[in-house]
Amino acid sequence: MDSRTAAFELIRMVNEYRVSQAISVAAMLGLADHIKDGTRTAAELARLTKTHPRALYRLLRALAAAGIFHEADDGRFSLTPLGGALRSNAEHSAAPWAAFVGRPYYRQAWSDLLYSIETGKNAFRHAHGKGVWEYRAGHPEESAIFDRAMAANSRGVAAAILAAYDFSRFPVIMDVGGGQGVLLAEVLAATPGSRGILFDQPHVVAPAAAVMTAKGVGDRCEIVGGDFFAALPEGADALLLKWILHDWDDETNIAILANCRRAIQADGRLLVFEAVLAPPNEGATAKFADLNMLVAPGGEERTAEEFRLLLAKGGFEVTAMIEAGPRISIIEARPA
Repeated sequence: MDSRTAAFELIRMVNEYRVSQAISVAAMLGLADHIKDGTRTAAELARLTKTHPRALYRLLRALAAAGIFHEADDGRFSLTPLGGALRSNAEHSAAPWAAFVGRPYYRQAWSDLLYSIETGKNAFRHAHGKGVWEYRAGHPEESAIFDRAMAANSRGVAAAILAAYDFSRFPVIMDVGGGQGVLLAEVLAATPGSRGILFDQPHVVAPAAAVMTAKGVGDRCEIVGGDFFAALPEGADALLLKWILHDWDDETNIAILANCRRAIQADGRLLVFEAVLAPPNEGATAKFADLNMLVAPGGEERTAEEFRLLLAKGGFEVTAMIEAGPRISIIEARPA
C-alpha cells in the first residue's frame, strides 16, 4: 500500500464515528420501525418522528449510501437487509445497542480516552465525576437504555452459547448479574429438566418475570434481587457470569468470585462468558472492547492465561475453554 492510499484508508477509519452516530440517531428515532416492509419519504418520516424534513433527508441519504437504507429515484426510502437489523422486533435487533452507544454521556467518556492512556485511570469517572454504575443509578432513563442494549446483546449470543455447551446436566442454574433474564430464559427453554435463579439488582430484574413468562419458563425460575458484592443465593449447580468480569479490576473480581465460590455446590461449575483476547495482531473486535472497558466501566478484557490466574485467585480451576462465536467464549471452571 502506497502512502497516499494509506492516508485515505486511515482518514476513512477516523471518520467512521460519523456513521456510528448516524446509525445511533436512526435507532433513537425508530426509523426502521416506521419504514418496516414498505417505503416512506423523508417528509413522511419527519412527520412521524417530529424532525426537520430536510435534515432528516440528509441523514437518510447518507445512511442509504452506507447500505442501511435504499433511496429510490422517486425519493422514497426502504430498508436493506442490513438496515432490517435496526427494527426493534428483528430477531437479532441491533437497535438497542445503537441507541445506547450514541448517548451523549457515553460519547463524552470516549472523548476522554487520551486521559485514560496518559494516566491508566478511568475516563468515565474523569468526565463525569463518578463511576458508570453510580451515574446510571442516578439517571434511570440512561440505565433503562443500557439494560435494553444488554438484553438485546444477550439474545444475540444465547444461540451461540447453547450450540456450544450442554446445560442439561445442571438441576439448578443461577445467572449472576443476569439482567432482565434473557440468557437464562433461553437456557431454561433448552433444558426443560432444570430450574433457574436469576440474580441481579432489584431494579434490573424488575421486568424479568415478563421475559420468563413469554419464554414459557416462568414456573421454573426464581427471580432474586440483591448485590453480588454482598452474597449470592446458595445451592446452584451451575453459576453463569456473562460479561461481568470484564467490567471490573482483578481485586473486585476476586471478591465476586469468592461469593460465587461460597454459593456454588461442591461439584458445581462456574461458566464465564467473555471474549478471550487473541494473539498479537488479531482479534480487533475484542481489543477495542478492551479499550471500552478502560474508558467506561474501568475493567478489562483478558487473555486465556489471565482468566486462568484470575479464577484461581477466586477459588476456581479452569477445566475448559470453548470458543462459541466471534464475541464470546465459554470458560468452564470448578471449585478448587
